[in-house]
Amino acid sequence: MVLYIFKRLLMMIPTLFGITLVVFLIINLAPGSPIEQKLQSMRFGGGMSEVKGTGGMDKSSNQGVSNEVMEALKKQYGFDKPMHVRYVIWLKNLATLDFGNSFKYEEPVTSVIASKFPVSLQFGLTSLILAYLISIPLGIKMAMKEGQAFDLAASFWLFVAYSIPPFMLGILLIVFFAGGSFLDIFPTGGVSSDNYDLLSTGGKIWNRIHHFILPLTCYTLGSFTTLTMLMKNSILEEIRKDYIRTARAKGLDDRAVYLKHALRNALIPLATGLGSFVTVFFSGSLLIEQVFQLDGIGLMSYTSVLARDYNLIMGSITIQSFLFLFGNLISDLCYVVVDPRIDFS
Repeated sequence: MVLYIFKRLLMMIPTLFGITLVVFLIINLAPGSPIEQKLQSMRFGGGMSEVKGTGGMDKSSNQGVSNEVMEALKKQYGFDKPMHVRYVIWLKNLATLDFGNSFKYEEPVTSVIASKFPVSLQFGLTSLILAYLISIPLGIKMAMKEGQAFDLAASFWLFVAYSIPPFMLGILLIVFFAGGSFLDIFPTGGVSSDNYDLLSTGGKIWNRIHHFILPLTCYTLGSFTTLTMLMKNSILEEIRKDYIRTARAKGLDDRAVYLKHALRNALIPLATGLGSFVTVFFSGSLLIEQVFQLDGIGLMSYTSVLARDYNLIMGSITIQSFLFLFGNLISDLCYVVVDPRIDFS
């Protein structure tokens, strides 16, 4: 097992290298650049016009700008060097986890990400825990009651919930429960109230919960419905196998058959998603964050692309890619924990 983990960690290096290379080429060859953004800000006071060109300056965009200013801007943003040289420099800085400075926020990329990810982390981690805590027992219950009223009703509402896009659900929740047109029970956005610092400890906890309920519902809904149906179908597949028939022939009741014999093997498909817990550090939904006015990773990623913030884009994608690859490794290890018969050595 130790040898397998070591091999997987070594395989991450070329994979991560390939990801960063492709992303670096795409964002540098795409139309527009931070220099064009800066020039238009200088010329129009932040107004934007149509940008042409490929990964560099359009000749028409630098009219009226002196060569000294152009050279200074290129040097400031690192575009005074060829693309392959910039990539090599970026790789060298990556060894020290130095992603450079954000062009938009004018701060180190690590500082920008560190300031944004707590919001996404709280929602991502909480929604992941809730999804598994609810979906596993509900899926088992639906499998035990297959074809009965409980199973049919639960399946119907799960399909309804799955068909609603999370951002649309967020809008509906605000309209019905956050002072839109009906009830005014929950706040419309943010993670805390303006007077949060003045509240007692209990008041702060309740204030956070009060703000979390609506967006957390949107975060949890999609994964919860998928995991529930996966749990149900996995249980149903297991109970049709010979070892379950043998257990029933010995006189065991359904509860013992489902929970003691079928459950452990049925959890193997769900173990695939357990490794995703490391990606919750960077989980973020642009649309949900827009609807509920949350300043998280999703909104940061979107604005960095619009601003052609190359350093921030590269930094966030590199960290997310590493977490994704590391999560896959953890998922493999979860297989061994759930089913000791699996041996990767």
